[in-house]
Amino acid sequence: MPQTKSPQTKMPQTTMTEPTIRDSRLEPVARKVLAGERLRPDDGLALFRTKDLLALGWLANFVREKRYGDICYFNVNRHINPTNVCVAHCRLCAFGRSPDAPGAYTYALDDVYQRAAQGVSEGATEFHIVGGLHPSLTFEHYLEMIRGLKQRFPQVHLKVFTMVEIGYFARLTKLSPRDVLLRLKEAGVDSMPGGGAEIFNPRVRKVICDHKTSGRLWLDIARTAHQIGLRSNATMLYGHIETYEERVEHLTLLRELQDETGGFVTYIPLAFHPENTALSHLPKPTGWDDLKSIAVARLMLDNFDHIKAYWIMLTPPVAQIALRFGADDIDGTVIEEKIYHDAGATTPQHMTRAELERLIRAAGRVPFERDTLYRPVDRSKLPPAGPRPDVTLTLNV
Repeated sequence: MPQTKSPQTKMPQTTMTEPTIRDSRLEPVARKVLAGERLRPDDGLALFRTKDLLALGWLANFVREKRYGDICYFNVNRHINPTNVCVAHCRLCAFGRSPDAPGAYTYALDDVYQRAAQGVSEGATEFHIVGGLHPSLTFEHYLEMIRGLKQRFPQVHLKVFTMVEIGYFARLTKLSPRDVLLRLKEAGVDSMPGGGAEIFNPRVRKVICDHKTSGRLWLDIARTAHQIGLRSNATMLYGHIETYEERVEHLTLLRELQDETGGFVTYIPLAFHPENTALSHLPKPTGWDDLKSIAVARLMLDNFDHIKAYWIMLTPPVAQIALRFGADDIDGTVIEEKIYHDAGATTPQHMTRAELERLIRAAGRVPFERDTLYRPVDRSKLPPAGPRPDVTLTLNV
């Protein structure tokens, strides 16, 4: 799949004075970055191991501003999590529930449509839909949901289902992942989120998500999605039991697949939230690790157009700083985020378009509203937002 370049707006470039590098291990890496050369895995390890965070950030910001100047992308989106009932029982997860557990829920289709209508009333151009691996909902139920959303809201981009969910649907239906993806695309899926990648290394997955799709299968499903014309995001969950070597391996595998398909739109590093999980004894990642993970990604993933600072997980202040450490996107309005808030996230569950623009400007960047594929959004050409509907839920629990 040919890689689609995002629109770039010419902005005044800040004059950047080369940094003072205090870690000699960074000097050969810095020379490669400034020369536009691809970094090797051992370079990635040097970046993760360095204590010279400011030099690392400068290098990542150099690459970021060379591409986008002061532009910072955001979108108006609506998260919908149709169910938290899940058979996987991953140790890393606070969202999933057994069917009879307290707090377990499954939305009726009409409730999904009501939540979608609420998002449209607030100007959403994207529905981001992921959920648990429900033991009794059929694949046809999900196809009906997608068809219903596309019929009701044809102007809204459907970014739906992770590679893990595709693997589960394939097991349920005894179809190949390719056939599952083709049927979802026919029903109206436009692209896919990047969740469930966690850390690809089998040692880590055996501990944190033993019953989830393997790292190799995640990559294979992403490859297949790209081959049939569905673009996707990519993620890495950091800050639990993984080593720096396993982080670099993860980034290298993503980069290799992007070389092959060009199908990844954005990379999002996700900070692990341990509260309310079976790994609650682990400490949270620090702001230091958050910024380092953003910066290393920008430098290692030279074939990814965009690096996202997901404010829901990072907190808005750290996301603002990340815009100077390699990130060019701060995500969207979100509206209702459940997965990380079940794991103890204390950030708001939504943010208005005006609030996002204020955060971006306060960080010295220029807000640029995009759609899911990073095309500019012209609100004068969108249907007017209607009144916000009342959302009265009928839960199938």
